[in-house]
Amino acid sequence: MAFKDKMEGLGYLFLLFGVLSNQGSSENLEENLALKGKAVQSSTYYRWGAASAIDGIRYAPGEASYCSITLNELNPWWRLDLQDYYYINNVTITNRADNNPERMTGVEIRIGNSLENNGNNNPRCAVVSSPVPAGGTVSFLCGGMGGRYINMFLPKIQTYLTLCEVEVYGTAYRRKTFLRMKLASSVDAAAVNNTFLHQLQSALGLSLVSDVKLSWTRLPYQEVTHEAKKPTRFCADKK
Repeated sequence: MAFKDKMEGLGYLFLLFGVLSNQGSSENLEENLALKGKAVQSSTYYRWGAASAIDGIRYAPGEASYCSITLNELNPWWRLDLQDYYYINNVTITNRADNNPERMTGVEIRIGNSLENNGNNNPRCAVVSSPVPAGGTVSFLCGGMGGRYINMFLPKIQTYLTLCEVEVYGTAYRRKTFLRMKLASSVDAAAVNNTFLHQLQSALGLSLVSDVKLSWTRLPYQEVTHEAKKPTRFCADKK
């Protein structure tokens, strides 16, 4: 922004146009979003914690290696927090390879922003309606359902919930907002930029985005709206 830092006695009209967008790239469809998230589950069976289902390892030799397992309980669930809002295109689940492959049957995939009932009341994308072979991987299209939380839920049954890998693919929520702001001031350029960004954040709220990028569609320009009047000098000849 090329203008003087300060000029006393002048008022300026700053016409600022900002674009608000989030950090993610909406073009990258191959990134497994689950790897950036955090997982929790209704309970944990020994050492098989929720994070094991998003470690990027579909299968490894050994007893339920790199899998998550809950206790044998009623309505077990597993939840992934993507840390941001995304449009989910598909969800891929890998079953354990050593034994008990039937435990994945009936799992509901739910996507949304609510944590009501631990997120299990969010809209349903799909149900694992048929048995998945030991070590098998299945994918479900979710049609761009929006949300921050991905739940694996086994309702109305008492059992263990076992997941060896959950992968989530989608696009980042990207919103562009153009804002025009008028400032009549003699403040410096940095202060104008900070004021604009602060007002943009306050006006729009940033609960659904992880980062804010401010860019100009038109460089700020200054318009002199008034000038300080110069004092009039009077001179008199001495006699």
